[in-house]
Amino acid sequence: MPLSVADIQAPIAAEMELFEQKFKGQMKSEVMLLDQIMNYIVKRKGKQLRPMFVFLMAGICGQIKEATYRGASLIELLHTATLVHDDVVDDSNYRRGFFSINALWKNKVAVLVGDYLLSRGLLLSVDNGDFDLLQIVSRAVRELSEGELLQIEKARRLDITETVYYDIIRQKTASLIAACCAVGARSAGVDEVTVEQARAFGEQVGIAFQIKDDLFDYGTAEVGKPLGIDIKEKKMTLPLIYALNKAGFLEKRRIINTIKNESDNPKKVNEVIEFVKKSGGIEYATEAMNRYVANAQSLLNSFADSAYRQSMHQLVQYTIDRSK
Repeated sequence: MPLSVADIQAPIAAEMELFEQKFKGQMKSEVMLLDQIMNYIVKRKGKQLRPMFVFLMAGICGQIKEATYRGASLIELLHTATLVHDDVVDDSNYRRGFFSINALWKNKVAVLVGDYLLSRGLLLSVDNGDFDLLQIVSRAVRELSEGELLQIEKARRLDITETVYYDIIRQKTASLIAACCAVGARSAGVDEVTVEQARAFGEQVGIAFQIKDDLFDYGTAEVGKPLGIDIKEKKMTLPLIYALNKAGFLEKRRIINTIKNESDNPKKVNEVIEFVKKSGGIEYATEAMNRYVANAQSLLNSFADSAYRQSMHQLVQYTIDRSK
């Protein structure tokens, strides 16, 4: 029986509850419309995996302090801002099964809400002198944007190599989990070497997390995102890159042509999925994911043993055992 989020959270359950209260307080606004939207965002928060990485890493490195709560809030505020803006850019009406901000309140309001969240995060850090935490998170947001733009640039030509793929996911996904771990370590007051160790650990977890996400596109879970959504969006994922590298010239050209011109046709998308499965793309990506998980667990073992570290091991496992 896989562990639940509540089991993994056990050593930081009280802190996570207090964090929820503090975060709600930080989202309060004097403007009625804004307050309404902030309430909507807070109520629809997911499993809170990012704050868990922050608090567990702070516990591993010594002590959860007031700065840890602010660091976790900063990450949530800045990350939520990027998601709200993403939904506008993608013209997306849903996020995690709920209506997106732009679907309910239109694009102009959504962009302004994203800006508001960004400024709340910046002020939270500046007002408390958390410049080191702000630097870590701002770097992650910069990398996130660069990764997205690199992916857009490459999607036009569908010429992504494995090296470029890893560059994209390191920036797009891993940078944020790496920032969570670095913020947790920094907030506990440890030295630069330990902060870097925490960051490197988070990066490995983030890469494994994204590969797991790629695998969902091929129906490797009972639930999760709809089948073939990455193919429809012309995203080059690891299973597909591997399968194309193994294919002969004509087959490669046929598949790329299908993705470029016929990815709206469900029958054609299924053909691409079958091609990837037959080529061993799923097994190849699963092996790569497990390799990154092993790297992460080994980096984690360089920290002193504690209940926090045991929970972090479980959290890493959870990110790749999850079914959505």
